[in-house]
Amino acid sequence: MTGRVLGVRFDAVTLHGAVERALALMAQGRSAYVCTPNPEIVWACRKNADLLAAIEGADMTLADGVGVVWACRRLGCPVPERVTGYDFFLALLERFSGRVYLLGGAPGVAREAAAVIGQRFPAVQVCGFHDGYFESDGPVLEQIRRAEPDLLAVCLGSPRQELFMARNRQALDGCLMAGLGGSLDVLSGRKRRAPAGWIRLRLEWLYRLIREPGRLGRMMCLPGFVLALLAQSVKKETGLK
Repeated sequence: MTGRVLGVRFDAVTLHGAVERALALMAQGRSAYVCTPNPEIVWACRKNADLLAAIEGADMTLADGVGVVWACRRLGCPVPERVTGYDFFLALLERFSGRVYLLGGAPGVAREAAAVIGQRFPAVQVCGFHDGYFESDGPVLEQIRRAEPDLLAVCLGSPRQELFMARNRQALDGCLMAGLGGSLDVLSGRKRRAPAGWIRLRLEWLYRLIREPGRLGRMMCLPGFVLALLAQSVKKETGLK
């Protein structure tokens, strides 16, 4: 089952279900990609038609954000739980035995994340990595193709990662791509994730804001997101177009 929040489609899956579907996509041996939008990305789609189209073309779209979970519930198309890109990535690595390529982060981050994966997930082979500092897709795509990954972790930030996956879907045939934001920064140890208590209280966003005050400008879209969502909800309840 799927639902839409301000025009963005979300799949109603648990973390376990998302991993199962990802494994099934890889087993099919075709190109596919997964998006993980949060409220900021949903809001950005209102002004970025290319971003919206990229997410619409995804094979699976996960609700990464308590705001998205709340919105889906409010609109009568509930998702069972929040599935963050980071949690999805780790859970997939737990079940996955194959080749993964890491793309994104500052110089050195992907290399450090690769070392952590090698220690924590011995069944996974990191077949290559590249930082996020590149202007042309061509040379990077050639490296990825030569590495022949089963899974490509695309950690370029939004909207860059979604546009990269949509643009290069056919060029990376047989590979599952997943847009995972800052997952490599956390996995490498460069950044800390919120403690379990903050996550349990659904306050991970506040923890990140305290740790990274520069995020405040990005989060100023949230009041607009809530108001637009409430307007969508009223239209749905009243049958207005």
